[in-house]
Amino acid sequence: MIIKWLGHSCFLITSERGLRVIMDPYSVGGGINYSSIEETADIVVVSHDHFDHNAVSAVRGKPEVVKGSGIKTVRGIQFRGIATYHDTSQGKQRGANTVFCFSLDDIKLCHLGDLGHLLSQAQINEIGAVDILFIPTGGFYTIDAVDASKVCDQLKPKVIIPMHFKTARCDFPISGVEDFIHGKRNVKKMDSSQIEFKLGELPAATEIVVLKSAS
Repeated sequence: MIIKWLGHSCFLITSERGLRVIMDPYSVGGGINYSSIEETADIVVVSHDHFDHNAVSAVRGKPEVVKGSGIKTVRGIQFRGIATYHDTSQGKQRGANTVFCFSLDDIKLCHLGDLGHLLSQAQINEIGAVDILFIPTGGFYTIDAVDASKVCDQLKPKVIIPMHFKTARCDFPISGVEDFIHGKRNVKKMDSSQIEFKLGELPAATEIVVLKSAS
Protein backbone atom coordinates (compact mmCIF):
# COMPACT_ATOMS: atom_id res chain seq x y z
CA MET A 1 0.00 0.00 0.00
CA ILE A 2 0.95 3.62 -0.46
CA ILE A 3 0.27 6.17 2.27
CA LYS A 4 0.24 9.84 1.26
CA TRP A 5 -0.03 12.66 3.79
CA LEU A 6 -2.17 15.45 2.39
CA GLY A 7 -1.75 17.58 5.51
CA HIS A 8 -3.00 17.88 9.11
CA SER A 9 -4.73 14.53 9.89
CA CYS A 10 -5.64 13.72 6.31
CA PHE A 11 -4.10 10.72 4.55
CA LEU A 12 -4.77 9.01 1.25
CA ILE A 13 -4.20 5.26 1.50
CA THR A 14 -4.08 3.31 -1.75
CA SER A 15 -4.18 -0.48 -1.66
CA GLU A 16 -2.30 -2.76 -4.04
CA ARG A 17 -5.50 -3.31 -6.03
CA GLY A 18 -6.12 0.43 -6.28
CA LEU A 19 -8.76 0.99 -3.59
CA ARG A 20 -8.43 4.55 -2.30
CA VAL A 21 -9.31 5.55 1.27
CA ILE A 22 -9.06 9.12 2.57
CA MET A 23 -8.96 9.70 6.32
CA ASP A 24 -10.19 12.96 7.94
CA PRO A 25 -10.28 15.41 5.00
CA TYR A 26 -9.92 19.07 6.01
CA SER A 27 -11.48 22.33 4.85
CA VAL A 28 -9.03 25.11 4.00
CA GLY A 29 -9.24 28.17 6.26
CA GLY A 30 -9.51 28.88 9.96
CA GLY A 31 -5.83 28.17 10.49
CA ILE A 32 -5.59 25.29 8.01
CA ASN A 33 -3.61 26.54 5.04
CA TYR A 34 -2.78 23.29 3.29
CA SER A 35 -3.76 23.11 -0.38
CA SER A 36 -7.29 22.14 -1.28
CA ILE A 37 -7.81 18.40 -1.50
CA GLU A 38 -7.92 17.35 -5.15
CA GLU A 39 -7.77 13.59 -4.71
CA THR A 40 -10.46 11.07 -5.58
CA ALA A 41 -11.39 8.28 -3.19
CA ASP A 42 -13.63 5.24 -2.94
CA ILE A 43 -14.09 5.63 0.81
CA VAL A 44 -13.82 8.59 3.18
CA VAL A 45 -13.45 7.98 6.91
CA VAL A 46 -14.36 10.78 9.35
CA SER A 47 -13.34 10.64 13.02
CA HIS A 48 -15.52 13.57 14.12
CA ASP A 49 -17.46 16.52 12.77
CA HIS A 50 -14.99 19.41 13.00
CA PHE A 51 -14.11 21.38 9.86
CA ASP A 52 -10.50 20.22 9.83
CA HIS A 53 -11.56 16.56 9.74
CA ASN A 54 -14.97 16.21 8.06
CA ALA A 55 -14.72 17.93 4.65
CA VAL A 56 -16.20 15.01 2.72
CA SER A 57 -17.36 17.34 -0.07
CA ALA A 58 -13.71 18.25 -0.77
CA VAL A 59 -12.98 14.69 -1.91
CA ARG A 60 -13.54 13.95 -5.58
CA GLY A 61 -15.49 11.02 -6.93
CA LYS A 62 -18.48 9.58 -5.13
CA PRO A 63 -16.90 8.07 -2.03
CA GLU A 64 -18.82 6.11 0.55
CA VAL A 65 -18.54 7.74 3.98
CA VAL A 66 -17.69 5.89 7.19
CA LYS A 67 -18.22 7.56 10.56
CA GLY A 68 -19.29 6.67 14.09
CA SER A 69 -18.60 3.72 16.35
CA GLY A 70 -19.33 0.08 15.56
CA ILE A 71 -18.46 -2.16 12.63
CA LYS A 72 -19.19 -1.15 9.05
CA THR A 73 -18.18 -3.04 5.91
CA VAL A 74 -17.62 -0.93 2.79
CA ARG A 75 -16.13 -2.18 -0.50
CA GLY A 76 -15.19 -5.40 1.26
CA ILE A 77 -13.22 -3.57 3.97
CA GLN A 78 -14.31 -3.87 7.60
CA PHE A 79 -13.99 -0.60 9.52
CA ARG A 80 -14.10 -0.80 13.30
CA GLY A 81 -15.01 2.46 15.03
CA ILE A 82 -14.08 2.76 18.72
CA ALA A 83 -15.80 5.50 20.70
CA THR A 84 -13.39 7.91 22.42
CA TYR A 85 -13.33 11.60 23.33
CA HIS A 86 -11.75 14.77 21.99
CA ASP A 87 -10.69 15.83 25.51
CA THR A 88 -9.97 14.54 29.01
CA SER A 89 -13.47 15.35 30.32
CA GLN A 90 -15.48 12.72 28.41
CA GLY A 91 -16.33 15.08 25.59
CA LYS A 92 -17.61 17.99 27.67
CA GLN A 93 -15.08 20.38 26.09
CA ARG A 94 -14.78 19.23 22.49
CA GLY A 95 -17.15 16.33 22.00
CA ALA A 96 -16.78 12.77 20.79
CA ASN A 97 -14.07 11.22 18.63
CA THR A 98 -13.96 7.89 16.84
CA VAL A 99 -10.80 5.82 16.47
CA PHE A 100 -10.90 3.75 13.28
CA CYS A 101 -9.19 0.42 12.71
CA PHE A 102 -9.17 -1.48 9.42
CA SER A 103 -6.90 -3.66 7.30
CA LEU A 104 -5.66 -3.10 3.76
CA ASP A 105 -3.31 -5.56 2.06
CA ASP A 106 -3.36 -7.51 5.36
CA ILE A 107 -1.74 -4.53 7.15
CA LYS A 108 -3.59 -3.37 10.26
CA LEU A 109 -4.13 0.40 10.32
CA CYS A 110 -5.35 2.58 13.19
CA HIS A 111 -6.20 6.29 12.83
CA LEU A 112 -6.77 7.98 16.19
CA GLY A 113 -8.52 11.11 14.88
CA ASP A 114 -8.43 13.88 17.48
CA LEU A 115 -7.92 11.61 20.47
CA GLY A 116 -7.79 13.73 23.61
CA HIS A 117 -6.91 11.22 26.35
CA LEU A 118 -5.02 8.06 27.17
CA LEU A 119 -6.78 4.85 26.22
CA SER A 120 -8.62 2.65 28.68
CA GLN A 121 -7.80 -1.04 28.80
CA ALA A 122 -11.16 -1.77 27.17
CA GLN A 123 -10.32 0.57 24.30
CA ILE A 124 -6.87 -0.97 23.91
CA ASN A 125 -8.47 -4.42 23.73
CA GLU A 126 -11.00 -3.22 21.17
CA ILE A 127 -8.30 -1.69 18.97
CA GLY A 128 -6.18 -4.83 19.13
CA ALA A 129 -2.97 -5.34 17.17
CA VAL A 130 -1.75 -2.34 15.16
CA ASP A 131 0.82 -2.34 12.37
CA ILE A 132 0.59 1.35 11.40
CA LEU A 133 -0.65 4.00 13.82
CA PHE A 134 -1.67 7.53 12.82
CA ILE A 135 -1.43 9.61 15.99
CA PRO A 136 -2.01 13.29 16.85
CA THR A 137 0.95 14.81 18.68
CA GLY A 138 0.45 18.59 18.75
CA GLY A 139 -1.46 18.98 22.01
CA PHE A 140 -3.97 21.70 22.98
CA TYR A 141 -6.85 20.16 21.00
CA THR A 142 -5.56 16.59 21.28
CA ILE A 143 -3.08 14.54 23.26
CA ASP A 144 0.33 16.20 23.43
CA ALA A 145 3.76 14.71 22.73
CA VAL A 146 4.04 13.14 26.19
CA ASP A 147 0.64 11.46 26.12
CA ALA A 148 1.10 10.48 22.47
CA SER A 149 4.22 8.60 23.52
CA LYS A 150 2.21 6.85 26.24
CA VAL A 151 -0.51 5.87 23.75
CA CYS A 152 2.17 4.44 21.47
CA ASP A 153 3.40 2.38 24.41
CA GLN A 154 -0.17 1.23 25.01
CA LEU A 155 -0.71 0.07 21.42
CA LYS A 156 2.83 -1.00 20.44
CA PRO A 157 2.53 -0.41 16.68
CA LYS A 158 5.24 -1.35 14.20
CA VAL A 159 5.06 2.05 12.48
CA ILE A 160 4.06 5.40 13.98
CA ILE A 161 3.02 8.27 11.71
CA PRO A 162 2.58 11.58 13.58
CA MET A 163 -0.17 13.99 12.51
CA HIS A 164 -2.08 17.06 13.73
CA PHE A 165 1.05 19.04 14.61
CA LYS A 166 2.07 22.59 13.80
CA THR A 167 3.66 23.28 10.42
CA ALA A 168 4.17 26.35 8.24
CA ARG A 169 0.72 25.63 6.83
CA CYS A 170 -1.07 25.10 10.15
CA ASP A 171 -1.66 28.15 12.34
CA PHE A 172 -3.26 26.27 15.22
CA PRO A 173 -1.77 26.89 18.70
CA ILE A 174 -0.21 23.44 18.80
CA SER A 175 3.32 22.07 18.97
CA GLY A 176 5.48 20.91 16.09
CA VAL A 177 6.48 17.30 15.58
CA GLU A 178 9.94 17.83 17.11
CA ASP A 179 8.42 17.69 20.60
CA PHE A 180 7.23 14.17 19.88
CA ILE A 181 10.27 12.75 18.14
CA HIS A 182 12.87 14.35 20.45
CA GLY A 183 15.07 11.67 22.02
CA LYS A 184 13.34 8.81 20.24
CA ARG A 185 15.10 6.12 18.25
CA ASN A 186 14.28 4.83 14.79
CA VAL A 187 12.93 8.11 13.44
CA LYS A 188 12.73 8.40 9.66
CA LYS A 189 12.14 11.96 8.39
CA MET A 190 10.98 11.72 4.80
CA ASP A 191 11.52 14.28 2.07
CA SER A 192 8.34 13.03 0.47
CA SER A 193 4.64 13.09 1.22
CA GLN A 194 4.24 9.37 0.63
CA ILE A 195 5.69 6.03 1.57
CA GLU A 196 4.99 2.44 0.54
CA PHE A 197 4.50 -0.44 2.96
CA LYS A 198 4.31 -4.19 2.38
CA LEU A 199 3.30 -6.73 5.00
CA GLY A 200 6.51 -8.74 4.90
CA GLU A 201 8.69 -5.65 5.03
CA LEU A 202 7.37 -3.89 8.13
CA PRO A 203 10.12 -2.98 10.64
CA ALA A 204 11.00 -5.40 13.42
CA ALA A 205 11.47 -2.54 15.90
CA THR A 206 8.96 0.30 16.12
CA GLU A 207 9.76 3.02 13.62
CA ILE A 208 8.49 6.62 13.51
CA VAL A 209 7.90 7.98 10.01
CA VAL A 210 7.53 11.76 9.63
CA LEU A 211 6.12 12.58 6.23
CA LYS A 212 6.39 15.85 4.38
CA SER A 213 2.92 17.18 3.60
CA ALA A 214 1.83 17.06 -0.02
CA SER A 215 0.67 20.67 0.12
